[in-house]
Amino acid sequence: MSRKRKTIPFLPPESKLIPNIITVFALCAGLTSIRFALQQRWEEAVAAIFIAAILDGLDGRIARLMKATSRFGAELDSLSDFVSFGVAPAILVYQRSLFELKSFGWAIVLIYTICCALRLARFNIQSHSNASQIAYTPGFFTGIPSPAAAVLSLLPMIAFFEIKEPLILNPWGWGIWMMSLSGLMISHLPTLSIKNLRLKPQFLSTFFLLFVILIALMITFPWIVILVMSFIYILTLPFSYRAHKRKQKSINNS
Repeated sequence: MSRKRKTIPFLPPESKLIPNIITVFALCAGLTSIRFALQQRWEEAVAAIFIAAILDGLDGRIARLMKATSRFGAELDSLSDFVSFGVAPAILVYQRSLFELKSFGWAIVLIYTICCALRLARFNIQSHSNASQIAYTPGFFTGIPSPAAAVLSLLPMIAFFEIKEPLILNPWGWGIWMMSLSGLMISHLPTLSIKNLRLKPQFLSTFFLLFVILIALMITFPWIVILVMSFIYILTLPFSYRAHKRKQKSINNS
């Protein structure tokens, strides 16, 4: 007698592939960004990475909602992240500005990409093992996540889209910024995670309204919205550290 497969009621087994399909779309967006960068279509290249970041945020949440999480999906997501948020932004930044520094500029993007790989490897270990040397605290990441680092690495270019000031694209300044992000990715700095965020039912309508307003602003002023969101994220980093300390203290006292 064949063993019956356990499935979610009213949910066809094939639908469990949906999170993985979204991950593949994110990977395609990252690869497309590289193509746009090689064609010097800068706005399309940045937009493709931002789309990959949005899809990356959706696939895991949808997998948890559908109870379709799997080790395969986690590994596929990690590989997609490396291409979309490690390789793609590095090539884009090099093609746009750091090529002027020649070998030194190439070394900077290599360091950024390697740090992204190290950050993803550490995240995988923390997710699947309790033997990590770094204590895992629910609600926090260790270091800046690769999607956030990818968007932040493109801030000079995004600012240039609005201001049109060539000085913003100075390769030395951009190179220092990339090196700083590389260090933050592999640092032990606790950063807030919204993966397990749960909204109370009474706040759902307000959240939906704010979400609709955000989408409308994103369609009308995409680069300004991304800049504002990026600076807000940067400003949360010190508060993340303090919140992490408080949460650790409460866990230790309980």
